[in-house]
Amino acid sequence: MPIREMTADDIDAVARLRVRAWQSAYADLMPRPYLDAMSVAEDAARRREMFAKADGTISNFVTEDAHGAVTGWAAIGPDRIGGAHTRAAPRAERDAELYAIYVLPELIGTGLGRELTEACLERARGRGFGRVLLWVVEGNSRARRFYERAGFAADGTQDTEDIDGRGTYAPVPVVRYARSLAGGPFTGSGSA
Repeated sequence: MPIREMTADDIDAVARLRVRAWQSAYADLMPRPYLDAMSVAEDAARRREMFAKADGTISNFVTEDAHGAVTGWAAIGPDRIGGAHTRAAPRAERDAELYAIYVLPELIGTGLGRELTEACLERARGRGFGRVLLWVVEGNSRARRFYERAGFAADGTQDTEDIDGRGTYAPVPVVRYARSLAGGPFTGSGSA
C-alpha cells in the first residue's frame, strides 16, 4: 500500500483510524469508560487544530488501500522537550520522537506498520536527527515486540500517562524506547 504525506483532507479518516486503533489495542490496558467515550469528531477537531498550527517540523504519513481509504497513520518530529514526559528524563535537541503509529486492527501483521516506521525513520535521518525515541504503554507487549524488531530498545526510562489530561483515570505506565539512526533500514518482521 502506498505511503504519502497526510493532508488536511485525511483528518477525518485519521481520527476514525486512531479511535478505532486505540479501542482495539488498549482494550485491556486502559479504562474501558475512557475508550468507550472516545469521539472521532473530537479527535478530528484536535487534529484540525494541530494541522492548522503546523510549522513543518512534524511529518504525518498515511497508507491507503487501492480505493484511497486511509489504512495507517504515523507521525514523527522533534522530541517534545518541555512536553510529554519531560520529568522522566533529560532531553536532547538531536532526538526525534515517533509520536504515533497506528494501522487498522484487521491489517496488523501485513507490514503496514513496518512501512510507516521506515518512512518515519528516513524522514528523521533526512532531517539530521541522531536518534528516535518513542513511548509505549508498559503492558502493550505486541507493540513492544514490534518496536524491538524495528531496532528500538527500552532505555530504562519510565513515566505515567494521564490519558485524559484531567487526572480522571489512574495514570497509565509507559516506557521509553530509543533507536540510533546510524543503522540502516528496519529489516525485521513485525506484527503491525
